[in-house]
Order: sequence, then C-alpha cells, then structure tokens
Amino acid sequence: MDDALAGLQEEIDAQMKQIYTEIVIDHALNPRNVGTLPGADARAGFTGPCGDTMEVWIKVMEGRVERASFWTDGCGTSIACGSMVTELARGRMIPECLEIGQQDVLDALGDLPEGEQALCPAGRNDA
Repeated sequence: MDDALAGLQEEIDAQMKQIYTEIVIDHALNPRNVGTLPGADARAGFTGPCGDTMEVWIKVMEGRVERASFWTDGCGTSIACGSMVTELARGRMIPECLEIGQQDVLDALGDLPEGEQALCPAGRNDA
C-alpha cells in the first residue's frame, strides 16, 4: 500500500511541475508569512472569482512595511499568491506597496496558468 501511495504522489508531483513553476509550488506548499498579525496597523480583504477569500495584514514602522501576513481559505494558487504578496510588500515603503499589482505577483511567481491568474489579488485596490 505504501508503494502505491508513493507512486501516486510521484505522479501528482510530476503533473504539478508540468502546470506550475517551482516558485508557485514552493509558495503553495511552504507559504511564507501565513496567519493573522496581532497588532497590525492595517488590514485588507479580497474575494476571488471562485469565492476564495484572502486577508492581508501589515505592521508599519516609519512608513515601511516591517511585517506582513495573510490568511486564505483558498486553493494552493491562492496560498502561493498570498505568500508572494506578503514577500513583495515586506521592507517596502507604503506608496511602493500600493503600486504592487497582479502582474508583479504573477511575474514573481513565474506566472500561473491562464485560468488561475484571476485568483491572484489584482493589487492597488485589493489585498
């Protein structure tokens, strides 16, 4: 049974690598900055086209994002996007963060399949 499960997992991993970049897979399976951020200075929410929700929190010091975190009830793609959004925001000044757009996140992830790009926050007015 263990051999069958290991073989199935290898097949799933191979299929994922055909669809997603290594960066997307890494952020989906090992998300950075996940969870609420007690004492956050700001919070934003986003609801994706399939109903997934994401919240992003930031802690600001002297106008710069010191910490950022997220939570989503979404799929692996949503997790990867939330993880990358927080990575892109950390260390930046607030005006720079406000300019982070969907394409910036997609570029940092190495892109997503066409049908899944809408799962990524569009930026500027989203998370």
